[in-house]
Amino acid sequence: MKITILKEKLKEGINAVEKISQKTLALPILQNTLFEVEKNFLKLSSTNLESGVNWWNLVKVEREGKICLPTRFFSNLLTFLPQKPISLEIKDLSLFLECENYKTKIKGFNPEEFPIIPSIKEEASFFIDSLSLCRALNQILNIPSSSLARPEISGIYFSFQPEMIKIVATDSFRLAEKKLFLKTNLSKEYSLILPQTAAREIISIFGEKEGELKIYLSPNQIWLESMMSETSHPQIQFTSRLIEGEYPNYQEIIPKKFETHFTLPKEEFLSQIKTASLFSGKINEVKLKADPKNEIVEISSQSPDLGEYNSFLKGKIKGKEVSLSFNHRFLLDGISEIKTKEILLEITNEEGPSVLKPSEGEDYLYIIMPIKTT
Repeated sequence: MKITILKEKLKEGINAVEKISQKTLALPILQNTLFEVEKNFLKLSSTNLESGVNWWNLVKVEREGKICLPTRFFSNLLTFLPQKPISLEIKDLSLFLECENYKTKIKGFNPEEFPIIPSIKEEASFFIDSLSLCRALNQILNIPSSSLARPEISGIYFSFQPEMIKIVATDSFRLAEKKLFLKTNLSKEYSLILPQTAAREIISIFGEKEGELKIYLSPNQIWLESMMSETSHPQIQFTSRLIEGEYPNYQEIIPKKFETHFTLPKEEFLSQIKTASLFSGKINEVKLKADPKNEIVEISSQSPDLGEYNSFLKGKIKGKEVSLSFNHRFLLDGISEIKTKEILLEITNEEGPSVLKPSEGEDYLYIIMPIKTT
């Protein structure tokens, strides 16, 4: 292999693939990136066996070839090189790098030992806006919790419907659903469970990339692909295994009837809950008491060690008087992800699930269970 590439382009590629490079003593090859040169392209690949990423870029090629190089070391080296063209040449299992006044020799590894990253097997495919998908994943990313007994709820559920995608996450104490509306209808309905770590990797790789992603689905694998601007060739392909199992029928737990409705200014509500959390004690309890007659919500908390907190918030309160407690961390997570100036909090009763959602629009909802105080 012998090529010339701009330093900023090579750094861009390493940044993309190093996000899933895994530090493991059991299989050291996973700490490496596979460099391959074919035709006019440099291809970088990295995998942790559960997910994998490929990145391509057009380069000046004198000779094809491939080698594995330590990912983090190579990334650190690039940081110190000038913004100049870089020459890369393989001799035996070493890479010789030249950049202006810099010359280095890096010991590599046998590329034949690098694991195979699954290639696309298309059962269904569609396009979606990259930034919209990553923003949606961000809104529910931190909700799932690891569960050996119920691995399906440790992932993020996708329900692909003709006009939209529903993205859902739960940890049994709370649940969030985000809807993404599609520009073109899907011909068939699909569902899958994406590992939480893969969702983080998708955000890390595509979170700042504008334009469309093409998503390919198969029974046990998903692929996301962004294209180069200058040619009809992929720029980045990301793939991940899926979690096997059946996701709970979460629609059954979404309340349909409510006793009390709060419409509250988001930022002020958020600020008061944060303040109350300072006095919330070991179980993170914050109490809400609704007064529909005066349209006031009382927010309170207490700690035997620190004291008591009380504040009042004006809003639109309809329905019955109600008093209930929430885990402030769960409540703050839900409020923070709502983007409208006002939020709607709907209460079924003092022991049933409550729903947080934007005051306008139906693209996001957050279900939270109250703390039982008796």
